[in-house]
Amino acid sequence: MTDCVDFLIVDDDEIFAGILARTLKKKGFTAQTAGNEVTALAECARLTPYRIVLDMKLEDSSGLNLIGRLLNIAPAARIVMLTGYSSIPTTVEAIKLGAINYLCKPASADDIIDAFDKVTGNPDISLPQQPHSVDRLEWEHIQRVLNDNGGNISATARALGMHRRTLQRKLQKRPVKN
Repeated sequence: MTDCVDFLIVDDDEIFAGILARTLKKKGFTAQTAGNEVTALAECARLTPYRIVLDMKLEDSSGLNLIGRLLNIAPAARIVMLTGYSSIPTTVEAIKLGAINYLCKPASADDIIDAFDKVTGNPDISLPQQPHSVDRLEWEHIQRVLNDNGGNISATARALGMHRRTLQRKLQKRPVKN
């Protein structure tokens, strides 16, 4: 028989995951962390989590690749994708793959808890006053091509007609806000 846990936190940033787990425990939840894909799958099978906080960019893989596998192990679990590298294509893919919400880092424990409760859309959300900047559009395009190439940097660089190192430098920068 497996145990149950309120939250499984899958993030390769051990400090962030540990702080989030401690904060959730102080709020009365049970929480377990996993720092990589293998541990996440094992802990999911062992603990049957109700909620999974899944980082988009893990050290050795993409969180997108884990969504379906985690839901196969724990079909009743709900997943919120958490990332410091947000983009429209990854948001859309995460939702299509089964995540119920998508948050940009930094996010507080309360933001994360609230994200699990917000499963319906808001038609009254405010619309941006300005279109995205050229830098933001470039970031979105790079993310879409990267996603189309399964995260392969070399293939993406070839598709974009740029040197691999140039692409890597662009990917290391935080996405442009506007």
